[in-house]
Order: sequence, then C-alpha cells, then structure tokens
Amino acid sequence: MDTFVRLPVDRGGPAQPLLLASGLRKHFPIPGGLLGRATKVVHAVDDLTLSVAKGETLGVVGESGCGKSTVARLLVRLIRPDRGSVVLDGDPVDEPHGITVNELRRQVQMVFQDSYASLNPRLTIVETIAFAPKAHGLPAAEAKARARDLLAKVGLEPATFAERYPHELSGGQRQRVNIARALALRPRLVILDEAVSALDKSVEAQVLNMLIDLKDELALTYVFISHDLNVVQYLSDRVMVMYLGKIVEIGRVDAIYGDPQHPYTRALLSARPSMDPRRRTREAPIQGDPPNPIDPPSGCRFRTRCPFAEEVCARVEPPLADVGRQAVACHMRARGSGHSRASR
Repeated sequence: MDTFVRLPVDRGGPAQPLLLASGLRKHFPIPGGLLGRATKVVHAVDDLTLSVAKGETLGVVGESGCGKSTVARLLVRLIRPDRGSVVLDGDPVDEPHGITVNELRRQVQMVFQDSYASLNPRLTIVETIAFAPKAHGLPAAEAKARARDLLAKVGLEPATFAERYPHELSGGQRQRVNIARALALRPRLVILDEAVSALDKSVEAQVLNMLIDLKDELALTYVFISHDLNVVQYLSDRVMVMYLGKIVEIGRVDAIYGDPQHPYTRALLSARPSMDPRRRTREAPIQGDPPNPIDPPSGCRFRTRCPFAEEVCARVEPPLADVGRQAVACHMRARGSGHSRASR
C-alpha cells in the first residue's frame, strides 16, 4: 500500500530558496485596433522579483486587481510570463538545462477560491484526488489508497466521503477535498489563492488550523494569497504587499503589521475593522480608486492616492530597498531620493 511519505530532493540545503522568481512581467493585450490588433495592454505584473524560503508561509495582500492571482498563475506556469524566470530549488524552469513545466507542477500545486468550480462534478471524491497520481503513473489501487489517506488527513472520513460527489458536500468540505487533491502529487510548495475567503468564519478557522498542521506534518511551503489581513497575519511568516502589479513592501509579518513603512501598507492596515468602539474608522484611510492598469502612473504607481506625493514621485520609480526589517519601495524611505521626508 502507498504511504504518504515524501522525500524531496533538497539540492541546495535550507539556505537556498525553494522558489525564486526574477523579473516576472505579464501584460495582457486588449484587442480593438485595426483588424482587431492589440493597441493597449493591461499591466498585470511588472518586473516582479520574489523568493520563497523552504518551510515558510509567504502571505500576499493587496486590493483587488493588484496582480496577486496573476503572480500565482505565473509561479505555477498556468500562464507564461512575457519575460522573467522561475527557479525551483536551483533548477531553472522550462530552460535547456533546467526542469520542465510538468516537473514544476509535480512539486508546486495550487488551490483556487471557487471550491465547486475546481472539481469535476462527474467524478467521486476519491476519483478526483486519485486522478493526478494515476496520470503520473501510479497504479490505480495505490492512487486510491493515497486518496483515502489524504481524505483522512484533511479531516474527512474516507468511509463517509470517498464515494460522494462534489454536490453532496458543503463548501468547507469541498475546499478540504481541493487541498487533498493538491497534496496528491506530494508537492513541496502549495499556492493558496483566496482558498478560504468564500467560507464561513467558523469553517475558515478550521481550515486554517488544518493547513498549519499539514504544513508541519508534511514539510510544506505555502504562498498564501488573501484580501483578509487578519488571516494573513495569523498564517504567514513573511508578507508581500502588492499595488498595481508591483511589490511595495515585503518583510517579516511582525515588521509589516507592527511598523509598516509604505503609505499604502499603512492605509490597508488602518482599514481593518476594529472591535473597539473607541477606534472606529470615521473616514477612509485611502482615497479614490486604483489607477487604470492600462495606463499606470509614471514613477511611483501609488502617488495619485498618496498624501505625501511630491515631484520626485512622478518622475522616478522608487526601487524596492531594505530599510531595516523589511524592504520598501518608497522615496520617503530612500536616503537622498530628493523627497522632503527622506533622510539626507
């Protein structure tokens, strides 16, 4: 019988990032010109570089449309980047001397937000989970044994749920099945894209605690994408804040939540609801809507909504630079940038 024991090849040791993305760019063309030719593009992700350490949970936050989900799909190669590279534990992806996209997807799996749309309504739960291992050559009996083992690990009794169909399950149960399916190929990295946002709060708490237990038990690494700042704080080791296709701040969770350096990060955290009636939010901490990603602002993309914007913010794009415990893309935090609030 197949047992759930994964022995990944750790080529570079714990110090080498499990996943390294460099200079990722993705623009989506908009048809509409002569003969339907694209004359404009949506700047979904622009020159994004990030690393994910082995065993950590990287949280990704930002407003709707900031590029979070596009980054997730680029990392697992559901969509191809216009340029940039992805390296998995030292192996370049889809390059002559690296690993194939199929091998990447054996080691990197994804869980989506819509638990029902992610499942085939014609397959039973055990068939759904066993499908990928069978497609990769595992005998059917062993694949189903692995599927039943995974059902137990995500808190669903195999004898009760294995032969059911997706419509017979609740939303929380379906999402547990999706998590089990993502684990069926024994990945090293799991990307969760708003995986708990559609669940009731009590069910959400159960799934979050289950994810923490699975991470420890199976030596997993997570990229956790969510608009819920409290959930990200609870689950993450590091947090990446995105705005209009760019990283504006990244660092340890205690640094981001305890001492945010970017005006956008501060605005996001200020918008969190408070249970204390003395700390009610009486006005929006951030004004206006995000700019059109078809024609993003020059320089700092947040400048059109930033109360501290100056001439240098329109003229020069701020680099993502270390400022103590986190890295920030803001002229106010860059020494000698020319901003009146920057140190000389």
